[in-house]
Amino acid sequence: MTNTYDIQQIRKDFPILERKINGKQLVYLDNAATSQTPIQVVDALVDYYNRYNANIHRGIHTMSEEGTEAYESAREKIAAFIDAPEAREVIFTRNTTEAINLVAYSWGKQHILPGDEVVISAMEHHSNFVPWQMLCNEREAKLVYLELTEDGQIDMALAEKLIGPKTKLVAVTQMSNVLGTITPITQLARLAHKHGALILVDGAQGAPHLESSVKEMECDFFAFSLHKMLGPTGIGVLWGKAELLEAMPPFMTGGDMISSVGRDKTIYNELPWKFEAGTPNIADVIASGVAIDYLNKLGMKAVREHEVALTDYALKGLEKLGDVIVYGPKLATERGGVISFNFSKVHPHDVGQILNESGIAIRAGHHCCQPLMKSLNVQGTARASFYIYNTEAEVDQLLEALKEADKVLGHVAYR
Repeated sequence: MTNTYDIQQIRKDFPILERKINGKQLVYLDNAATSQTPIQVVDALVDYYNRYNANIHRGIHTMSEEGTEAYESAREKIAAFIDAPEAREVIFTRNTTEAINLVAYSWGKQHILPGDEVVISAMEHHSNFVPWQMLCNEREAKLVYLELTEDGQIDMALAEKLIGPKTKLVAVTQMSNVLGTITPITQLARLAHKHGALILVDGAQGAPHLESSVKEMECDFFAFSLHKMLGPTGIGVLWGKAELLEAMPPFMTGGDMISSVGRDKTIYNELPWKFEAGTPNIADVIASGVAIDYLNKLGMKAVREHEVALTDYALKGLEKLGDVIVYGPKLATERGGVISFNFSKVHPHDVGQILNESGIAIRAGHHCCQPLMKSLNVQGTARASFYIYNTEAEVDQLLEALKEADKVLGHVAYR
């Protein structure tokens, strides 16, 4: 595999990768759940608390002004990262889940009426499933499912039939956290807009790994989390078109989201602060800006090239194991760096436990995608997911440990 950047130099920025688990060198392959954090991001957190810890937007003293400048600078960086027309369209939330719920409650309760349809795919994470299910039940609307082809792609011929005059919103993942499928967002956006509907994109898996332009995707809302892309936990982003956000009522009320408050009337603040009530997660937003700097320095094209090569290597290795079922697209170029798989006779939880004994961290279970698991006719899967610091040597360790797991547990029946 040809690296487009010096991976060994990159790994030096992640001290946690030197940790030993059960006496073995850590091999971290659970990046779809959360990525590791480089020392530059940790240093930014420490610097904030050591030098200018103060509330922002409201103070006129030096530390408050420094914090405000750093906080809003992070917003500018994130806006540029996703090719947003304006930084004021970037709303900070706690995570992707909150960002999607914000749209469901603030936009959805205004616009989804009895008889309307919300279209989602059959591979959505619960965060982009349950809010729409609840909203449709409450509003007597219909939740419509875009089904998948045998190789885990959205059936676009069916999509053209299902997205129609009754559709008010299409809500789809940019990249599946189980199958690795990369969704044809622009095609779906054009189908939605053709019928006067909006499209929301769950970018939790896509934004960390793909060049993501909201202009090129032609989406109306885009949600993602920084903890999956080198940043700290507790920071999510909702991007929305300014005209949509301006027409939406606040999701939460309180301090900082107001312009003025009287006994009889409250005037809301301008974007983006209308949706950021209370003291925000200042330190983690600032550190998230540093995470964006790190990815920009690598280049998202290089990130993608590295993951395609690593995923291709892993898929070919898994194929040689024989008794392994791999879910999702066959080609690495058609998927992200996420591989879900099962042995026919080994429970995924047992696989995960055996691998942990070798210091290898993967995820096992339903991955917050229970409807998809039902479609696949499994209880769950084992999932290995890659990021910028993973290597072919680590994939080799994974494959060797899987051979051992199959030997030890292959006699146990699993369905």
